[in-house]
Amino acid sequence: MTKKLWEASLYQKKNSILFSFESYISKKLNKKFNNNYQKILDWSIKNSPEFWSSFWDFTKIKGIKSTKKIKKSKVFYKNLFLPNSKLNFAENLLSKNNNEKAATFISENDFREERSWAKLNENTRNLAQFFKNKKIKQKDRIAAYMPNIIETVEAFIATTSVGAIWSSCSPDFGVRGVIERFSQINPKLLFITDQYFYNGKQINILDRLPEILKAIPSIKYVVITNYPGKKFIKNKKKLKKVKIFKWAELMKINSNKINYFNFDFEQELAILYSSGTTGKPKCICHRTGGVLIQHKKEHQLHCDIKESDNVFYFTTCGWMMWNWLVSALASKASIVLFDGSPMYKKDDLLLKIADKEKITLLGISAKYIDALSKLKPSLKYKYQLNKLKTICSTGSPLSNDGFKYIYQNVKKNVHLSSISGGTDIVSCFVLGNLYQPVYMGEIQNNGLALDVDIFNDKGNSIKNKKGELVCRNPFPSMPLKFWNDKNDKKFKDAYFNRFPNSWHHGDFAEKKDTGGFIIHGRSDTTLNPGGVRLGTSEIYSEVEKFPQIKESIVVGQSWDNDVRIILFIVMNQKFKFTEELLKKIKIQIRENTSPRHVPHKVIVVKDIPRTKSGKIVELAVKNVIEGNNIKNKEALANPKSLEQFKNLKELSY
Repeated sequence: MTKKLWEASLYQKKNSILFSFESYISKKLNKKFNNNYQKILDWSIKNSPEFWSSFWDFTKIKGIKSTKKIKKSKVFYKNLFLPNSKLNFAENLLSKNNNEKAATFISENDFREERSWAKLNENTRNLAQFFKNKKIKQKDRIAAYMPNIIETVEAFIATTSVGAIWSSCSPDFGVRGVIERFSQINPKLLFITDQYFYNGKQINILDRLPEILKAIPSIKYVVITNYPGKKFIKNKKKLKKVKIFKWAELMKINSNKINYFNFDFEQELAILYSSGTTGKPKCICHRTGGVLIQHKKEHQLHCDIKESDNVFYFTTCGWMMWNWLVSALASKASIVLFDGSPMYKKDDLLLKIADKEKITLLGISAKYIDALSKLKPSLKYKYQLNKLKTICSTGSPLSNDGFKYIYQNVKKNVHLSSISGGTDIVSCFVLGNLYQPVYMGEIQNNGLALDVDIFNDKGNSIKNKKGELVCRNPFPSMPLKFWNDKNDKKFKDAYFNRFPNSWHHGDFAEKKDTGGFIIHGRSDTTLNPGGVRLGTSEIYSEVEKFPQIKESIVVGQSWDNDVRIILFIVMNQKFKFTEELLKKIKIQIRENTSPRHVPHKVIVVKDIPRTKSGKIVELAVKNVIEGNNIKNKEALANPKSLEQFKNLKELSY
């Protein structure tokens, strides 16, 4: 039986935004839900247009709401919610204008600065006026090559205020990675920092600017920001055909007013990118209204984010969770931004920040929790975390041990909300809620108004079995399109060709009797020995229990008309790989999963390739050991790591 780890008290439930929303729709519909999440979920799926319309009213979204709730189409992604509705994304994010704290920036070397709501509004107005002065028009693209600092947030909000389209890469992207992304969308203006820091190392970004400008001639204006708390690095190279502005200059514009124009609900908001590990990154174009209403739903109904809460998510500007974090401003919450290494000088640095800043929602990755459990196995409530209500975990499946570690070492009374979605929808398909218990290893349920299901290969719904995660009904945060995708060919291939009239997400997952979900990894990296599909997460969860092993990656190798499982491991510095350890690994996997899960080979490597957002890239390793070319190494944070997987003798027999 699935072990229950935590359940919200009756007080917590009745003081939640979910309870307020339930009361609101109960009165509106004359329908009782009895504090039952499944009942609310079922209603929201069957009546999704009514749900989204009611949620707009409930959260008082600023704009003009259509009287029509949906414009139906036979084409899944062309169903339009609240058609002809209009709003301004920036106006909704700048939800307050006073001297209270709106945003806090913290660097890895402990530099800290705050921005009030009033100052956030002022700086945004100045930037918006600058855009207008330079004739930046609706649907022009503005790109940012920026760290996770307050200036990046202000640039994003200002961009949306004038109806331009935002796109960003974090500084840890190399020049080629930046060019491969931004060159596809032809931005008119580029925000760039002078430098950034990671693990104590200073990296000059301005040195990369000439090459970027040469490759992307559409850029006419460049705005250079200074990394907070550091001396400005001067650009020594002359740049032709572009106008250079310093951030400080723009803050002197002193614009007193911003006139918010209401753009279409379907107006392009931002372009995000696929990881690009199997080819050129896809430019995923997201809708203004869809992103706002979906984020507010997740923040308020699923994460219980309230006014004046402090929301902190460890992310970079190249990951969708950055967009998710910034949107918390629309719920009148304060956001906390961290830039740098999460383990610089202190393994539990993020927990220290959460404690000191009185964080109410802490967002971290499953890999961070796993690393912490090995480095700090007996943390035992070192930090008080008095204000912490919710811990969100994403990026990869959270293991059973990860669930236990949080409750046994970090905080007993906390809502541990494992969440999963992706850049594709810039939000979540499955996540938490305060009405249901937290069960070990499970994500609590699917999001409201999202008909999430698990299909077998034949497209039939299955339960308590592993299959493909799908969404059977349209939803507002579906991407509008892929940029420069003729006849939506790549778009349809990505999500809709596998199962008719359903969104195919590419996750290998399982739905449980509790209503919860288990994500077993990406389905394109699913192992298939002997024709039996196995999720990689099951192997990881066992391997991660060994303190000798720092991290691992598992792939399938084509062999003798079948597939055999290959496990690569990185050893912790204090330990050596031995035959005894090899034996223990295989026994552990065999006894806790199945004999099919036992790897045919276990090979020690020095490093494991990962994307800029920290996700390990199984498919890239598989392609290398199969002798296939890797089309886009720049998508990786550590592309040189792939070299060690080439022509391995151990894989030839």
